[in-house]
Amino acid sequence: MLPDEAAVLAVTPLGFPWETADPFLFCVHHDDAYPRGNERMGPDAPLAGRSIGQDFEGRDGWRMYHGDVVPGFPRHPHRGFETVTIVRQGFIDHADSLGATARFGSGDVQWLTAGRGVVHSEMFPLRERARPNTLELFQIWLNLPAADKFAAPHFKMLWRELVPSITSRDAAGRSTDITVVAGALAGARAPAPPPGSWASRRDSDVAIWTIRMAPQARFVLPRADARANRSVYFFRGTEVRVAQRRLDAPARAILNTAADVELEAGPDGAELLLLQGRSIAEPVVRYGPFVMNTRAEIEQAMQDYRHTQFGGWPWPDDGPVHARERGRFANRADGKTEDPDNADSQVGAA
Repeated sequence: MLPDEAAVLAVTPLGFPWETADPFLFCVHHDDAYPRGNERMGPDAPLAGRSIGQDFEGRDGWRMYHGDVVPGFPRHPHRGFETVTIVRQGFIDHADSLGATARFGSGDVQWLTAGRGVVHSEMFPLRERARPNTLELFQIWLNLPAADKFAAPHFKMLWRELVPSITSRDAAGRSTDITVVAGALAGARAPAPPPGSWASRRDSDVAIWTIRMAPQARFVLPRADARANRSVYFFRGTEVRVAQRRLDAPARAILNTAADVELEAGPDGAELLLLQGRSIAEPVVRYGPFVMNTRAEIEQAMQDYRHTQFGGWPWPDDGPVHARERGRFANRADGKTEDPDNADSQVGAA
């Protein structure tokens, strides 16, 4: 293994959102300790004093975001990239302009290719009325190359039953658990991403892993394609060593993908997110929810959205939520239904 000065290219603090490198555009870690829910699945707590519609302050350990009754992100458009949403705790209620709906959470992943344009909402229903509702998720934006920016919109559910995890033990028997959302590790390969994704190209070397390390555990990240960018985000724990370089606060370490890199957790363990992928290496022009290659394409996206609403909005309100008692499901625009808690359902639908 290389010494730390060669294996770790840079270390930066974590802000909000987290900085990323091509082919990724954005990464945010939502971690909200919501109170118990009320009859409308909003917080059973006063909202006075919050900036409703733009509540990002984190008062009392939680946020309404753009929601006014239920926390979350009511309808908003996207074009030209993908969202990968990893829900670790809690649930998300999805609805979109194609007519699809879903509820997913507690280990599920949604991979949405916005492509030429889609409008969706992502609401956080507080289903528990007798106890607090914790929500923790990552949302990652992955770029699309110019050739695929106008792909047909598509979302795929990676239900937790299908997302592989491996456990590695070091010489002292201490464990590291890795969940493989994209890419492959030690014989475990993630479910295929949507067909138009940059990650669907094997030579893109896209990997998205969550890593949970026991106290003082050691784990070696195997080298990857030297053309890829790789970052690990240390977001929970008091310290971790990355190639012997100590990180004492939440931080991002940019790694040399040509090197094996050892991670060593501190005395209370560590949790990290790994994002890796070969650069698309095209111009990126961003304006809010649109990511294209030129300013003219951004202006066209805005014009198209004004004229077409990317298919319109077939729902009675901007942030629909599903029935409290409804479990996990996905009703797709093509009429197919996925019910991962029912053994007879099409859990592996594309």
